[in-house]
Amino acid sequence: MDNRDCTTFLQWALPQRNLCWPGFRKVRRQVCKRLKRRIRELGLDDLAAYRRRLEADPAEWRAFDECCHITISRFFRDRGVFEVLRKHVLPDIATRVTYEKRAAHIWSAGCASGEEPYTLKIIWDREVARSAPGAPVSIVATDIDETVLARARRGCFEPTSLRELPPHLLEEAFDRVGPLYCIKPRHREGVEFLHQDLRSEAPALLFDLILCRYVAFTYFAEPLQQQVLVRIMDRLVPHGYLAIGTHEQVPSVEPALKSLDGAPQILRRVRVAENSGPQGCGST
Repeated sequence: MDNRDCTTFLQWALPQRNLCWPGFRKVRRQVCKRLKRRIRELGLDDLAAYRRRLEADPAEWRAFDECCHITISRFFRDRGVFEVLRKHVLPDIATRVTYEKRAAHIWSAGCASGEEPYTLKIIWDREVARSAPGAPVSIVATDIDETVLARARRGCFEPTSLRELPPHLLEEAFDRVGPLYCIKPRHREGVEFLHQDLRSEAPALLFDLILCRYVAFTYFAEPLQQQVLVRIMDRLVPHGYLAIGTHEQVPSVEPALKSLDGAPQILRRVRVAENSGPQGCGST
Protein backbone atom coordinates (compact mmCIF):
# COMPACT_ATOMS: atom_id res chain seq x y z
CA MET A 1 0.00 0.00 0.00
CA ASP A 2 1.68 3.22 -1.13
CA ASN A 3 0.77 6.73 -0.06
CA ARG A 4 -1.00 7.59 -3.29
CA ASP A 5 -3.23 4.53 -3.21
CA CYS A 6 -4.17 5.16 0.42
CA THR A 7 -4.90 8.83 -0.27
CA THR A 8 -7.20 7.92 -3.15
CA PHE A 9 -8.97 5.36 -0.99
CA LEU A 10 -9.47 7.81 1.89
CA GLN A 11 -10.82 10.47 -0.45
CA TRP A 12 -13.49 7.95 -1.42
CA ALA A 13 -14.15 6.37 1.98
CA LEU A 14 -14.11 9.30 4.41
CA PRO A 15 -17.14 11.12 2.95
CA GLN A 16 -19.12 7.89 3.33
CA ARG A 17 -18.77 8.42 7.10
CA ASN A 18 -19.37 12.20 7.06
CA LEU A 19 -15.66 12.75 7.58
CA CYS A 20 -13.54 15.38 5.84
CA TRP A 21 -10.43 14.45 3.82
CA PRO A 22 -8.61 17.81 4.31
CA GLY A 23 -8.70 17.27 8.07
CA PHE A 24 -7.03 13.88 7.69
CA ARG A 25 -4.32 14.95 5.27
CA LYS A 26 -1.63 15.49 7.91
CA VAL A 27 -2.50 12.33 9.86
CA ARG A 28 -3.18 10.02 6.91
CA ARG A 29 -0.11 7.88 7.58
CA GLN A 30 -1.51 6.95 11.00
CA VAL A 31 -4.81 5.95 9.38
CA CYS A 32 -3.12 4.12 6.51
CA LYS A 33 -1.04 2.07 8.94
CA ARG A 34 -4.20 0.93 10.71
CA LEU A 35 -5.89 0.14 7.39
CA LYS A 36 -2.95 -1.98 6.35
CA ARG A 37 -3.25 -3.95 9.59
CA ARG A 38 -7.00 -4.39 9.08
CA ILE A 39 -6.56 -5.60 5.50
CA ARG A 40 -4.03 -8.15 6.75
CA GLU A 41 -6.45 -9.33 9.47
CA LEU A 42 -9.14 -9.91 6.85
CA GLY A 43 -6.77 -11.81 4.55
CA LEU A 44 -7.34 -9.37 1.69
CA ASP A 45 -4.81 -8.43 -0.96
CA ASP A 46 -5.07 -4.65 -1.21
CA LEU A 47 -7.21 -1.53 -0.82
CA ALA A 48 -9.25 -2.36 -3.90
CA ALA A 49 -10.29 -5.61 -2.25
CA TYR A 50 -11.03 -3.76 0.98
CA ARG A 51 -13.23 -1.28 -0.88
CA ARG A 52 -15.20 -4.17 -2.33
CA ARG A 53 -15.55 -5.56 1.21
CA LEU A 54 -16.94 -2.26 2.47
CA GLU A 55 -19.39 -2.04 -0.40
CA ALA A 56 -20.61 -5.59 0.23
CA ASP A 57 -20.56 -5.61 4.05
CA PRO A 58 -22.02 -2.54 5.81
CA ALA A 59 -20.83 -3.87 9.18
CA GLU A 60 -17.21 -3.42 8.07
CA TRP A 61 -17.65 0.35 8.10
CA ARG A 62 -17.44 0.23 11.89
CA ALA A 63 -13.94 -1.26 11.65
CA PHE A 64 -12.98 1.40 9.12
CA ASP A 65 -14.34 4.04 11.49
CA GLU A 66 -12.09 2.76 14.27
CA CYS A 67 -9.09 3.15 11.96
CA CYS A 68 -9.91 6.86 11.74
CA HIS A 69 -9.78 7.71 15.46
CA ILE A 70 -7.06 10.34 15.92
CA THR A 71 -5.73 10.43 19.48
CA ILE A 72 -3.05 13.13 19.54
CA SER A 73 -3.06 14.71 23.00
CA ARG A 74 -0.76 16.30 25.57
CA PHE A 75 -0.89 18.50 28.65
CA PHE A 76 -1.30 22.26 28.02
CA ARG A 77 -1.64 21.67 24.26
CA ASP A 78 -1.72 25.17 22.74
CA ARG A 79 -0.26 26.82 25.82
CA GLY A 80 -1.66 30.24 24.93
CA VAL A 81 -5.21 28.92 24.99
CA PHE A 82 -4.73 27.51 28.46
CA GLU A 83 -3.24 30.80 29.64
CA VAL A 84 -6.45 32.57 28.61
CA LEU A 85 -8.51 29.87 30.29
CA ARG A 86 -6.38 30.16 33.43
CA LYS A 87 -6.34 33.96 33.66
CA HIS A 88 -9.79 34.90 32.42
CA VAL A 89 -12.27 32.15 31.57
CA LEU A 90 -12.03 29.87 34.60
CA PRO A 91 -11.98 32.74 37.12
CA ASP A 92 -15.05 34.25 35.43
CA ILE A 93 -16.85 30.91 35.66
CA ALA A 94 -15.82 30.55 39.31
CA THR A 95 -17.22 34.00 40.14
CA ARG A 96 -20.51 33.19 38.43
CA VAL A 97 -21.03 29.78 40.04
CA THR A 98 -20.11 31.15 43.48
CA TYR A 99 -22.84 33.77 43.10
CA GLU A 100 -25.27 31.09 41.88
CA LYS A 101 -24.19 28.71 44.68
CA ARG A 102 -23.53 25.72 42.46
CA ALA A 103 -20.66 23.72 40.99
CA ALA A 104 -18.95 24.65 37.74
CA HIS A 105 -19.41 22.12 34.94
CA ILE A 106 -16.91 21.52 32.12
CA TRP A 107 -17.10 19.13 29.17
CA SER A 108 -13.96 17.95 27.36
CA ALA A 109 -15.20 16.39 24.09
CA GLY A 110 -12.79 14.02 22.35
CA CYS A 111 -10.58 13.86 25.43
CA ALA A 112 -8.31 11.04 24.17
CA SER A 113 -5.97 9.94 27.00
CA GLY A 114 -7.22 12.61 29.39
CA GLU A 115 -4.50 15.23 29.20
CA GLU A 116 -6.97 18.05 28.50
CA PRO A 117 -9.42 17.44 31.37
CA TYR A 118 -6.58 16.79 33.81
CA THR A 119 -4.92 20.04 32.72
CA LEU A 120 -8.12 21.90 33.52
CA LYS A 121 -8.47 20.21 36.90
CA ILE A 122 -4.89 21.03 37.84
CA ILE A 123 -5.42 24.69 36.96
CA TRP A 124 -8.69 24.82 38.89
CA ASP A 125 -7.27 23.11 41.99
CA ARG A 126 -4.04 25.06 42.15
CA GLU A 127 -5.23 28.53 41.15
CA VAL A 128 -8.96 29.04 40.74
CA ALA A 129 -10.01 27.26 43.93
CA ARG A 130 -7.66 29.43 46.00
CA SER A 131 -9.50 32.61 45.03
CA ALA A 132 -12.95 30.97 44.91
CA PRO A 133 -12.91 28.22 47.55
CA GLY A 134 -16.69 27.90 47.44
CA ALA A 135 -16.72 26.94 43.77
CA PRO A 136 -16.30 23.19 43.18
CA VAL A 137 -15.86 21.91 39.63
CA SER A 138 -16.94 18.74 37.85
CA ILE A 139 -15.40 17.75 34.53
CA VAL A 140 -16.98 15.29 32.13
CA ALA A 141 -14.56 13.95 29.51
CA THR A 142 -15.85 11.92 26.56
CA ASP A 143 -14.28 9.93 23.77
CA ILE A 144 -15.29 7.24 21.29
CA ASP A 145 -12.13 5.15 21.79
CA GLU A 146 -12.26 2.75 24.75
CA THR A 147 -8.51 2.12 24.61
CA VAL A 148 -7.55 5.75 25.20
CA LEU A 149 -10.28 6.13 27.82
CA ALA A 150 -8.72 3.27 29.78
CA ARG A 151 -5.39 5.14 29.73
CA ALA A 152 -7.17 8.32 30.82
CA ARG A 153 -8.72 6.59 33.81
CA ARG A 154 -5.30 5.23 34.84
CA GLY A 155 -3.98 8.77 34.75
CA CYS A 156 -0.32 7.86 34.13
CA PHE A 157 1.61 9.42 31.25
CA GLU A 158 4.83 9.19 29.29
CA PRO A 159 7.17 12.21 29.49
CA THR A 160 6.32 13.08 25.86
CA SER A 161 2.79 14.03 26.99
CA LEU A 162 4.24 16.54 29.45
CA ARG A 163 6.58 18.56 27.28
CA GLU A 164 4.37 21.70 27.34
CA LEU A 165 3.66 21.40 31.06
CA PRO A 166 5.02 24.28 33.20
CA PRO A 167 8.04 22.70 34.94
CA HIS A 168 6.91 23.41 38.51
CA LEU A 169 3.72 21.42 37.96
CA LEU A 170 5.61 18.24 37.19
CA GLU A 171 6.52 17.85 40.85
CA GLU A 172 3.46 19.54 42.32
CA ALA A 173 0.72 17.72 40.38
CA PHE A 174 2.28 14.33 39.55
CA ASP A 175 3.78 11.33 41.29
CA ARG A 176 6.67 9.54 39.58
CA VAL A 177 5.93 5.83 39.09
CA GLY A 178 8.83 4.22 37.27
CA PRO A 179 9.12 5.88 33.86
CA LEU A 180 5.60 7.35 34.10
CA TYR A 181 4.11 10.44 35.70
CA CYS A 182 0.77 9.83 37.43
CA ILE A 183 -1.79 12.49 38.34
CA LYS A 184 -1.99 13.05 42.09
CA PRO A 185 -5.28 11.81 43.62
CA ARG A 186 -6.64 15.27 44.41
CA HIS A 187 -6.49 16.24 40.73
CA ARG A 188 -8.48 13.14 39.75
CA GLU A 189 -11.43 14.03 41.96
CA GLY A 190 -14.41 15.35 40.04
CA VAL A 191 -13.15 14.12 36.64
CA GLU A 192 -15.42 11.55 34.98
CA PHE A 193 -14.63 9.72 31.74
CA LEU A 194 -17.49 8.52 29.51
CA HIS A 195 -17.56 6.49 26.33
CA GLN A 196 -19.56 8.57 23.84
CA ASP A 197 -19.64 9.23 20.11
CA LEU A 198 -19.62 12.99 19.59
CA ARG A 199 -21.42 12.53 16.27
CA SER A 200 -24.60 11.41 18.02
CA GLU A 201 -24.23 11.84 21.81
CA ALA A 202 -23.57 14.42 24.49
CA PRO A 203 -23.56 14.35 28.30
CA ALA A 204 -26.92 15.13 29.91
CA LEU A 205 -25.78 18.31 31.68
CA LEU A 206 -25.47 22.02 31.02
CA PHE A 207 -21.87 23.26 30.93
CA ASP A 208 -20.09 26.52 31.68
CA LEU A 209 -17.19 25.57 29.42
CA ILE A 210 -17.06 23.08 26.55
CA LEU A 211 -13.80 22.17 24.85
CA CYS A 212 -14.20 20.61 21.41
CA ARG A 213 -10.70 20.85 19.96
CA TYR A 214 -9.26 18.91 17.01
CA VAL A 215 -12.29 16.65 16.63
CA ALA A 216 -15.52 17.87 15.05
CA PHE A 217 -14.23 21.03 13.43
CA THR A 218 -11.20 19.33 11.90
CA TYR A 219 -12.27 15.80 10.95
CA PHE A 220 -16.03 16.03 10.39
CA ALA A 221 -17.69 17.12 7.15
CA GLU A 222 -19.51 20.43 7.49
CA PRO A 223 -23.08 19.04 7.69
CA LEU A 224 -21.95 16.87 10.59
CA GLN A 225 -20.10 19.81 12.14
CA GLN A 226 -23.38 21.72 12.13
CA GLN A 227 -25.19 18.88 13.88
CA VAL A 228 -22.49 18.68 16.54
CA LEU A 229 -22.53 22.44 17.06
CA VAL A 230 -26.30 22.41 17.59
CA ARG A 231 -25.80 19.70 20.22
CA ILE A 232 -23.03 21.73 21.87
CA MET A 233 -25.19 24.85 21.98
CA ASP A 234 -27.97 22.84 23.62
CA ARG A 235 -25.49 22.01 26.40
CA LEU A 236 -23.92 25.46 26.82
CA VAL A 237 -25.25 27.79 29.53
CA PRO A 238 -26.00 31.45 28.72
CA HIS A 239 -22.70 33.32 28.52
CA GLY A 240 -20.83 30.00 28.63
CA TYR A 241 -17.61 29.37 26.72
CA LEU A 242 -16.62 27.09 23.84
CA ALA A 243 -12.94 26.37 23.11
CA ILE A 244 -11.96 25.06 19.66
CA GLY A 245 -8.61 24.20 18.09
CA THR A 246 -6.07 26.48 16.48
CA HIS A 247 -7.07 27.19 12.86
CA GLU A 248 -10.52 25.71 13.45
CA GLN A 249 -13.74 27.63 12.87
CA VAL A 250 -17.29 26.84 13.84
CA PRO A 251 -19.84 26.58 11.03
CA SER A 252 -21.45 29.88 10.06
CA VAL A 253 -24.92 28.61 10.97
CA GLU A 254 -24.41 29.54 14.64
CA PRO A 255 -24.68 33.33 15.21
CA ALA A 256 -24.68 33.27 19.02
CA LEU A 257 -20.93 32.81 19.54
CA LYS A 258 -18.33 35.56 19.66
CA SER A 259 -14.55 35.13 19.90
CA LEU A 260 -12.76 36.67 22.87
CA ASP A 261 -10.48 39.56 22.05
CA GLY A 262 -7.01 38.19 21.38
CA ALA A 263 -8.18 34.58 21.73
CA PRO A 264 -9.98 33.47 18.55
CA GLN A 265 -10.04 29.82 19.73
CA ILE A 266 -12.30 30.72 22.68
CA LEU A 267 -15.85 31.78 21.95
CA ARG A 268 -18.54 33.01 24.31
CA ARG A 269 -22.25 32.55 23.99
CA VAL A 270 -23.85 35.97 23.50
CA ARG A 271 -27.13 37.45 22.31
CA VAL A 272 -27.42 37.31 18.53
CA ALA A 273 -27.38 41.10 18.27
CA GLU A 274 -23.95 41.18 19.98
CA ASN A 275 -22.35 38.68 17.64
CA SER A 276 -19.56 39.54 15.24
CA GLY A 277 -17.82 36.16 15.45
CA PRO A 278 -15.99 34.11 12.83
CA GLN A 279 -17.75 32.83 9.75
CA GLY A 280 -16.98 30.11 7.24
CA CYS A 281 -16.26 26.41 6.97
CA GLY A 282 -14.73 24.70 9.98
CA SER A 283 -12.62 22.19 8.04
CA THR A 284 -8.86 22.68 7.88
